[in-house]
Amino acid sequence: MRSKILLEVINESHGWDQKIFKTLAENAISSTLLYLNYDPSIFEVAILTCDDKKISELNHEFCDKSKTTNILSWPEKDLSTKISGEMPFRVSILNQSIIFLGNMAVSYQFTMAEAKEQGKNFYDHVHHLLVHGTLHLLGFAHDLELDAKIMEKIEVEILAKALISDPYGQK
Repeated sequence: MRSKILLEVINESHGWDQKIFKTLAENAISSTLLYLNYDPSIFEVAILTCDDKKISELNHEFCDKSKTTNILSWPEKDLSTKISGEMPFRVSILNQSIIFLGNMAVSYQFTMAEAKEQGKNFYDHVHHLLVHGTLHLLGFAHDLELDAKIMEKIEVEILAKALISDPYGQK
C-alpha cells in the first residue's frame, strides 16, 4: 500500500531536476494532506514543471492575468466556502479509491529568481509553493485578509515540521 500521494509530473522545462522535484513534491503535498488529517495515498495530483513563457500563457488563459507567476493551481472540485474565515469543505472520500485533487504548474525561472531575490533556499521555496498550491486545491484562499492569515498559519506550521523557516517572516 502506498503512503504518499499519487503524483504525475509533466516536465516542459530544462531547469528542473525531475527526480529531486518529484520527491520534493511528494513530500510537500503528502505533508499538507497529513496536516489536514487526510490519507495522502488516496489522492492524485498532476504537476506541470514549466518555464516563464508557459506559466504566463496559463495565467492569462485561466486567470485572465497577463503576468508571470511562480505557481498556479486548478482544483478538480471547488471546496471553498465563499465565506471569509471559514475552513473549506472536506473532501468527500466515500466509495472512491483514488481522488484527483487537481493540477498545478510551477515555473522554474520565476521561482529561482524569486528565491534568490528573497534570500531563500531554492528547494525550501519550492516546497513552500507546493504546500501553498496544495492548499488551494483543497479550497483554501488568500484573497481576503482573514483567509490569508488562516492559510499562512497552516503553511508556516507545515513548513516548520519540514524544518523550513517561516516564509512570511512572522514571529
